Amino acid sequence: MSESTGTYRIGIAGMSTESSTFAPHRTTLADFRVGRGDELADRYPFLTDWRIPDGPEVEFVPLLQASALPGGQVLPEAYDTLEAELLDRLRAALDEGPMHGFYFDIHGAMAVEGRRDAEAGLAAKIRALVGPACLMSASMDLHGQVSRELAGTVELLTAYRTAPHIDYVETRERAVRTLVHCLVQDVRPVRAWVRIPVLLPGEKTSTRVEPAQSIYASLADAERRDGVLDASLWVGYAWADEPRSAATVLVSGTDRSAVTGEATRLAQAWWDARDGFEFCAPAGPADWCIAQAFGSDRRPFFVSDSGDNPTAGGSNDVAWFLGQLLATPALVSGERSAIWASCVASAAVRTCVDAGVGADVEVRVGGEFGGSESVPLAGRVAHVQRDDRTGGDIAVVRTGGISAILTSRRKPFHHVADFTGLGLDPATHDLTAVKIGYLQPDLYRAARGWVLALTPGGVNQDLNGLDYQHVLRPVHPLDADLAEPDLTPVLFD
Repeated sequence: MSESTGTYRIGIAGMSTESSTFAPHRTTLADFRVGRGDELADRYPFLTDWRIPDGPEVEFVPLLQASALPGGQVLPEAYDTLEAELLDRLRAALDEGPMHGFYFDIHGAMAVEGRRDAEAGLAAKIRALVGPACLMSASMDLHGQVSRELAGTVELLTAYRTAPHIDYVETRERAVRTLVHCLVQDVRPVRAWVRIPVLLPGEKTSTRVEPAQSIYASLADAERRDGVLDASLWVGYAWADEPRSAATVLVSGTDRSAVTGEATRLAQAWWDARDGFEFCAPAGPADWCIAQAFGSDRRPFFVSDSGDNPTAGGSNDVAWFLGQLLATPALVSGERSAIWASCVASAAVRTCVDAGVGADVEVRVGGEFGGSESVPLAGRVAHVQRDDRTGGDIAVVRTGGISAILTSRRKPFHHVADFTGLGLDPATHDLTAVKIGYLQPDLYRAARGWVLALTPGGVNQDLNGLDYQHVLRPVHPLDADLAEPDLTPVLFD
């Protein structure tokens, strides 16, 4: 506690994105939304005037938080620019007094091109400035990675408990409140960390379904045990070819025996369930998915074009599934109808904008960032939207019964309104193919039918088909007949 003010000072800063090392896209400085100082207030609605309402005397010092849509690796120069500003702001804040605590707001699966374990590296630099007495806390995505180095640097780590993620604000608040509790009660938590040699895509580990549903529900039971402050489980991020890529458990608290016991139990539960994880929707190749939609009378019927999902790290420029639609006679003739969302195709969009609604165009779609083949598309411009906040200019090209959505910038389509705003209604089409994995809540509620297409891209669901070079082996499911692993927790004081 500060002798001059009688309050604890807690810094807030971080960088977050999710980076596929298999995607050709690169995340630039322009891709980050950067908030500084009071601009961050909306990110932490549980704080009022940088205080916890009715809480102890704590002064929060917001510095900088930068977030980017998942995608390819972050360019080193972009990362270095953000890191330098973050650390400069921290130094300036430290000139006004010490930090008693620090809240580190990250994703956990950020990859910087040519480097390893970016979050642990940033945490170490923050630690060097705030000193060993400062208590650090972090909130993370459950698809983040917790390396031994990160666990050894940050005393309190917690993760989302839902996938799809509907508890991100709750998780941030939990990280902050646990940090404040430990400061006020003068607690230096111990934590038990376990790496589990299991690497699975999020589409097999949704907390909507078993076995992830029950295992994640058991985290609350772990936290009810005396001596436990937080119990967290990370699925990990399957599309990062890094040594840290695997599932992890971290339990923090005040009792060594309690945190060790719960960490062991959770790690063993995940390991034991490894063969029980299946896709969260019926899954198969593109032609099978199209046939499933045609054979169903349920509308809207969604098909997850999963391999190029931009919110999992895909480049959002793979047109392979569009090619499958264009090769389907019933769709080309207009007998059947489909929406396809979406693809970054900046040159094609410019052509559509210049031509105008109602014009016939011939464009090529796909391969904007390299790494995939383009597909020829000839049709009529059905809709144009200018200056979308995320997607930039957007065009809908209709050919036969197919409406293809093209964007000038990467954009996820997670809401029915994303389609209706372009004059398209999924309920009146035979299928709506969307670049996504598990359906986000709004689409999930709307769906009357849903299958998952196993398609190519930077987040290909076929992990055995990816060229891993740096992931620690052996790991399930890349290596068959794994021996029972040593799940003994590493204990940090």
